[in-house]
Amino acid sequence: MTTQFFGKTLSGPFTIPSGIVTTATSIIQYVFDHMPEVGVVTTKSIGLAPRLGNREPVLSQYAPGCFVNAVGLTNPGAHESVALLSQLRVPKDRFLLTSIFGGSLEEFVEVAKLLAPVSDGLELNLSCPHATGYGMAMGQDPEMVRAITAAVKAVVDIPVIPKLTPNTPNIAEIAQAAAAGGADGICAINTMGPGYTSAHGHAVLSNGAGGMSGKGVLPIGLKCVREVVAATGLPVIGCGGVSSADDVRAFMQAGATVVGVGSALVGMTTEDMVEYFRTLQRDLDNDSNRAENLVRYDIDMQFRTVSLVSNQRVCEDIAILTFDRKINVQAGEFVFLWIPGLGEKPFSALTDDPFSLVVIDLGEFTHTLMDLPVGTEAYVRGPHGIPVDPPEGAHIMAVAGGTGLAAVYQIARDFGNAEIFAGARSQDRLYFADECAAIADLHIATDDGSAGYHGRVTELLRERLQGMSPAERDTLMFYNCGPEPMVHAAEAVQREFCRPEQISSAIDYLTKCGVGICGACAAPDGRRGCVDGPFL
Repeated sequence: MTTQFFGKTLSGPFTIPSGIVTTATSIIQYVFDHMPEVGVVTTKSIGLAPRLGNREPVLSQYAPGCFVNAVGLTNPGAHESVALLSQLRVPKDRFLLTSIFGGSLEEFVEVAKLLAPVSDGLELNLSCPHATGYGMAMGQDPEMVRAITAAVKAVVDIPVIPKLTPNTPNIAEIAQAAAAGGADGICAINTMGPGYTSAHGHAVLSNGAGGMSGKGVLPIGLKCVREVVAATGLPVIGCGGVSSADDVRAFMQAGATVVGVGSALVGMTTEDMVEYFRTLQRDLDNDSNRAENLVRYDIDMQFRTVSLVSNQRVCEDIAILTFDRKINVQAGEFVFLWIPGLGEKPFSALTDDPFSLVVIDLGEFTHTLMDLPVGTEAYVRGPHGIPVDPPEGAHIMAVAGGTGLAAVYQIARDFGNAEIFAGARSQDRLYFADECAAIADLHIATDDGSAGYHGRVTELLRERLQGMSPAERDTLMFYNCGPEPMVHAAEAVQREFCRPEQISSAIDYLTKCGVGICGACAAPDGRRGCVDGPFL
């Protein structure tokens, strides 16, 4: 089957809706290069000024395949986005649909003028249900929808596609207003709601409420697409609850030209996504319905209670927090610690029995943890990520800086035959040295020479590798974790002596949802640290 879309013959009939997965240019490029079934790539919504968005948690699961999210229109701003999007290599059979938003008609126009030159089309976010003053607040007013659409159409020469909210008593009226403003097509629908989830008596989302997506909104999405098509006759991107080929067929029968798949991608690795879209296309071609078997309905985002029993200060800005129970986490996985009212952040478990973690004071959340009183109840979700799996007989070399030791200690402990290289600025910033020495050959380096080797841990690593024979180096598996500059320096040394496939690294990329949907943890090659890693 072929899909015609505003002058392009698309390589496939699918898109990934705005704000899901394709939120970083490295991920977008990976989709262009490896997922031909996704003919339309939709960006995250971009506004005039940068927005940090909401504090985590930003995503909550209330039933298998059903979610509430409130990311908060996180974006780097229009000017930075122009620079980022201009670097993309867009194949001729793909369509780059840039989603934009504004707090006024004038903002929409300004953002549109900036981004149109690097886009194939503009999606107008008139439907976000959880960002005050944006999206749905405008998209429920037919005259406002008409006026914004007309104003944007007047300043750009590419297709303009308003994205409509289902949270209106008459979506056909809103669609007709968009058409009257000159809309070239319609995207229906954005998330429903806002909705609310709770755990242990507390609202899960830091925003309190958020947009509802996933399987539960499928009937509403189908209804809205039918009504929009009947009211306007315009090309429609149909979204809402799609997980199977049967769902796709239902949207196409309702009149959709392109079909969005979003929440069904929760928990999928990048390779899983490639196979999922390939299977979805094969299902359409062969009248089968196998793709939904690849959807991860087993994702566990529930929170479990832990109680703090020890808060040990290592130095002014490092502490080890120990809790009252064991958690199930394999070497290489990570968990989220949630403090209601404060937020949640991902951590590698320093130990699993009892659960402990290392904190460095870097922001509001970690600053509060530094002085968290004993007896505090907190909550853990996970584990997330992919456990490491070194080859049989591998000699493990774990290289850590800062809190990176927490990510590699369990690897050395569980697999043995290991050496640990721990680096710090000074002796007072070292922790867990005795425990590391008990399970591995420990090499310590401090920048000031106050403990161990005087210099960088990567210099110590080079000396060790230089003293090994080629046969010994051939058995090595490296696991690096810490600040990005240290990890890159360690990789550079390791590549002098060993093959790239012997090296796995976990860099402290920003991680928000933990299940691959928000794209915040995008690596430069388009993989996502939370589902493809954290060790890549």
